[in-house]
Amino acid sequence: MTESILNDKKVLAVDDEPDVLESLEELILADAPRCRLDKARTYEDAARLLEENHYDLVVLDIMGVRGFDLLEQAVRRRFKVAMLTAHALTPEALKRSYDMRAYAFLPKEKLADIVPFLEDVLKYDYATGWKRLLQKLHGFFTESFASDWEKKTGLNWKEWSK
Repeated sequence: MTESILNDKKVLAVDDEPDVLESLEELILADAPRCRLDKARTYEDAARLLEENHYDLVVLDIMGVRGFDLLEQAVRRRFKVAMLTAHALTPEALKRSYDMRAYAFLPKEKLADIVPFLEDVLKYDYATGWKRLLQKLHGFFTESFASDWEKKTGLNWKEWSK
C-alpha cells in the first residue's frame, strides 16, 4: 500500500454534526496517521481557524456552517477546498461550488470513500481534479439529481468525461 499524500498535511474539517467530524477524523487518520487535523463545528470557529492558520486542504459542510461564506474565505487564502454535503446536494450547489473555485463537491453518502477524493484534491490541478471527480461520481449525480442536472449546471460535463 502506498503512503497517503494526506500524511504530513494540515487539514481543516468543518461540519456542525459532531458524528460527521468524528467519522472524517477516523477515516483520514486511518490512512494518514501523520495528518494534522483541525475541526470546527461553527462558522465562527472555522472563520477564525482559516484566518489564523495555513491549511493544505479544507473540507467544508455547506449547510449549518455557512459553507459558501467559508469557501470564499478559504479560496481568498489560496487553500484547496472540498465541499461536503447531504442537504445541499443539488446541481445548483454543485455549480456554485465549481464557480467559487472549490476543488471538489462530495456527497456525505460517499463519506466512507472520502480519502481517495481528498487525495485527488491535493494531487491534481483544479480542472483535472474536477474531471476525475466527475468520472468517479457521474453515475451518483445522475441518480441523485434530476435527469437534466448537467444542463442545469451550464457546464459541459459530458465533454469532461471523454
